[in-house]
Amino acid sequence: MTEIKRLFRYVIPYKWWFILGISLMIIAVAAELLGPVVIMTILDDYISLGEGRVLLEPIIQLLIIYAVIKVVHAIVAYATQIVLQNTGARVVQGMRHEVFEHIQRLPIRYFDNLPAGKVVARITNDTETILQFFTVVLPTLLVSGLTMIAITIAVFYINVFSGVVMLLAVPLVIVWMILYRKYSNDFNHTKRERNSDMNAMINESINGMPIIQVFNREKQIYDEFGEINEEYTKSATNLVKLNSLTGHNLASTLMSLVFAMMVLVFSMMYLSPTQALSVGIMYLLVDYVTRFFNPLFDLVNQLEVFEQARVAAVKVFEMIDEEEEPVETGELTDFDGRIVFDNVEFSYDGENTVLQNINMSVGQGETVALVGHTGSGKSSIINLLLRFYDPTSGEILFSDSNSREINKKNLRSYMSIVLQDPFIYAGTLLHNVRLNNTDISEEQAKQALIDVGGKDLLNRMEEGMDTYIPERGATLSLGERQLISFARALAFDPKVLVLDEATSNVDSETEQIIQHAMKVVSDSRTTFIIAHRLSTIQHADQIVLLEKGIIKEQGNHQTLMALGKDYRKMYDMQVVKG
Repeated sequence: MTEIKRLFRYVIPYKWWFILGISLMIIAVAAELLGPVVIMTILDDYISLGEGRVLLEPIIQLLIIYAVIKVVHAIVAYATQIVLQNTGARVVQGMRHEVFEHIQRLPIRYFDNLPAGKVVARITNDTETILQFFTVVLPTLLVSGLTMIAITIAVFYINVFSGVVMLLAVPLVIVWMILYRKYSNDFNHTKRERNSDMNAMINESINGMPIIQVFNREKQIYDEFGEINEEYTKSATNLVKLNSLTGHNLASTLMSLVFAMMVLVFSMMYLSPTQALSVGIMYLLVDYVTRFFNPLFDLVNQLEVFEQARVAAVKVFEMIDEEEEPVETGELTDFDGRIVFDNVEFSYDGENTVLQNINMSVGQGETVALVGHTGSGKSSIINLLLRFYDPTSGEILFSDSNSREINKKNLRSYMSIVLQDPFIYAGTLLHNVRLNNTDISEEQAKQALIDVGGKDLLNRMEEGMDTYIPERGATLSLGERQLISFARALAFDPKVLVLDEATSNVDSETEQIIQHAMKVVSDSRTTFIIAHRLSTIQHADQIVLLEKGIIKEQGNHQTLMALGKDYRKMYDMQVVKG
């Protein structure tokens, strides 16, 4: 239950609103219980059935008071619901913001093995379930609790025997609550896990739909989804079976037993003239007992929502408790573009080394090309450069400052990256170039696009920079997406540029356009290129040939060709014979 206690910490900023809601709730409960007292007074004081006497004037006055009480109760109950639900929504809104902000500060390694759909489920589905706790369960708990306490006091004050009979059912309900929580916990956990798995699979399937359809994998994906969906349905069905034991069935059974015992109490007291209850008091007791059981079973019926919210809170807090990236205080104020890798070693998992003895000295404005077969360590070097990870040993120096001591945001403010498969956001062309950075004007963003060779692309856009582009740039060619990515890099005016060479999957005409863009963006900037085509990196100041995480050869194109070793063989195979 610690997660529920933790949820209440999010209430503190809104405590006065909750206090207002509870105060209104007390007024609503008082008004609700005052109504039957008015009816009791009418029955006992102004209607004499044996004498056939009815006093109309006071009855009419009391009925008016009764109507006013009902109107007040309705208004206050409405205001209570609005205050508590709005406040609960604000609490969960704050939690959702915290989760979203937190995941952006988590290290990249956290997302290496976590499907995006599960992250989405935490931020949307799980927080929505927690919202039900604040807007449904908590108000029900407060209203029902206050009502039951007030009724218990009133019934015991009126007639002790009736109070004892009424409370006989409470232990049975408590036992049921304990059993419910015991058996529902596993069902709820499985249900939420499978829900997350379905979100992850749907997200992955949508992104990979072309591959699924081309390779005719629809049936297999459908079957895999069916297995997860079946587990979800089984858990949901088990919860339905469990919940079906409560509600009207349990409520009506216990109420029938209690009323039978109440009739026995009334009968026994009726035999004693000194203890006989009046019609009005019997009406009041019956009314109050009914009102006692209604909120009692409202609580029982909220057990499922409560358990779902508790399990959702566990999942959300697991994500919130993930350790964030440490925030260094060091600032890179005089960075001129010089970068040194000094005997760097690196492992992703602490066991398998992927980089060993990496030594590079890159001067201001130089271009370094990283070449090698898949798995040679090219991307790992870039990950260290961008501080997605830190070296296991050794140092990376930015103008003599150790990367570990530099604030990541500050360090990355000097960098831009162009990926082989550039990411295009759903939004305007302007948004995709400047990424909502208002320090970059629309004119600067537009000029950056023109400078990298995107004038034809801009002219084709019906609304210019305000043209809407769908998610991942679905209506654009790879070359056009690359141009937007280059324009983005240029607009941010970095001192270090990282290029996951963009010409490996394009035609020769598009390659010339992108080569021009690469030349424009990398001009006078320290540039790291992950090279796939050796013909495009002959101009590089340094070419670093990697093999299994070790630098095999290092130098410019002419030097490595003169060596006549692995680089020469790769070049001859790709360029001369290719």
